[in-house]
Amino acid sequence: MLIILLPINGFIYLIQKKKNKIIIFTYIIILFFILFIINILYIKYTSNCSAWPKGLNNTFLDNDLIKYGCQITFPKRCPYPIFKHFLDYTKFVGKSCKKLNINAKQKLLKLSNSPFINDKVTHIGYPLTNKDPVCNLDFIDTDNLIEKYFFQNLVDMENKSAINEFYKNKIPEIEIDFSKNIYGEMNIKLNYNKTLSKERILLEQNSIPYSNNIIILYIDSVSRANSLRKLKKTLKFFEQFMPYKGAFQEKDPNEKFHSFQFFKYQSFLSYTPYNYPILFYGRSRNSSIILITKYLKETGYVTCYSGEICDKDNTRTFHNLTNEEVYDHQFIICDPNKDHFSINTIRCLYQKQTIEHLYEYSNQFWRKYKNNRKFLSIVTNDGHEGTLEVLKYSDNIIFNFLNKLFNDNFLKDSSIFLLSDHGVGMPSIYYLYDFYKLEEQLPMLYIIINDRKNISYEGQYKYMHENQQTFISSYDIYNTISNLIFGDKYKYIKNKTEDNDTPKSQYGKSLFEKINQKIRTPLLYKNIGVMADYICK
Repeated sequence: MLIILLPINGFIYLIQKKKNKIIIFTYIIILFFILFIINILYIKYTSNCSAWPKGLNNTFLDNDLIKYGCQITFPKRCPYPIFKHFLDYTKFVGKSCKKLNINAKQKLLKLSNSPFINDKVTHIGYPLTNKDPVCNLDFIDTDNLIEKYFFQNLVDMENKSAINEFYKNKIPEIEIDFSKNIYGEMNIKLNYNKTLSKERILLEQNSIPYSNNIIILYIDSVSRANSLRKLKKTLKFFEQFMPYKGAFQEKDPNEKFHSFQFFKYQSFLSYTPYNYPILFYGRSRNSSIILITKYLKETGYVTCYSGEICDKDNTRTFHNLTNEEVYDHQFIICDPNKDHFSINTIRCLYQKQTIEHLYEYSNQFWRKYKNNRKFLSIVTNDGHEGTLEVLKYSDNIIFNFLNKLFNDNFLKDSSIFLLSDHGVGMPSIYYLYDFYKLEEQLPMLYIIINDRKNISYEGQYKYMHENQQTFISSYDIYNTISNLIFGDKYKYIKNKTEDNDTPKSQYGKSLFEKINQKIRTPLLYKNIGVMADYICK
């Protein structure tokens, strides 16, 4: 519009100045020539969408309609290469988490009504979030019980009597140190529970899982295409376990790890409160009772949740949950100093990126329970912005977390999911193009499986490899996690019903199972009110 309006204004200016016809005519000729060149360049650089269907390790989205049933509609215009140079606002404004000169202590004290802290306190402890009341998945601040609990129960870490009286044997794991400055420094010390560890080890004999350790790395609002653009180091980590350029060596004895990428994983709606519960409840919002942690605990897993989303409790959606359904360790950031809704720039908390604290907490959990079966879910929000640029500032943090665990041999017998629930999260200049809507419905999904001693090469792994090009959904991910937990017993689990909640959704299949690809179209889900038919021809 600027390109059109500016020359028109120039034309009006010339007429108003009563310039002669030769000058006006010359101006029009030059103007049309410039617009023609701009149009040619624009078409050239936006019509080239050759990179859009690419995957890891020289693989491509296979759009064979006869073979797969669901043929993805490719975008006609891919303007990302043009606009990306102008939308990295973190770089343009020079934002750095270490240079945010705000009085973090004052901000925290202003909102807190805890009887345990005052202006003189220098070490403030976060309340234990597994004592939080349950909160609906809502955006209504007045009903945000988690946030209320947080502000009411901050504690002076140097007040030993208050800690012993209120927390007893559960000392806060997060401490904010204001002794050096008003900006604060976050110290994390996850409390290892030796008794819990022993209790869960005794329960391990009840099942033989496909994977003793499961990591869920969830980033809200990341499309498959944008993950390839911005999570380059992290996806290199996944790519190193794809050594055969898309082929699958079923019986290679040296193949301890294997990565899978899913080209046609589709969101149902561009609305996290609808999509997210499916991953951990196996049903959509307001229709399920039991969180998957109940089944994890029953089979001996120690569970951990680490997340920055406090305005809505994505971990426990409903009011009638029991203690078995919360996580054993939980770090939910409700601190007002996090600029969680800082649009289009990195999100900070106490002189570091917010997600650095979450990954540090998760790292401690993973190492301290090294002898246990473990389930870890890390939920972050750096993809939820319109520029598609902020995500790249998370890349090093995620990569370093995975790479360090791998090099220290802490990923033995582990399955890792890197995923989102929908793609592009907020309107921007990209909203004008069809690739926005396509990427909105095609989120990222990558899976690493390690130590396949309990999984057949000819069966489960072969099917997972084939399913990389199959239309799949969050229901399939839920069932896949359940399959990892229960191993071969999974096939005997009954489907969920209104009266019987089980870790198996009737709307999905495990990715270790053979899926009839030709009937896997969005029409399959219309009976549950899902409008997900945009991407398929």
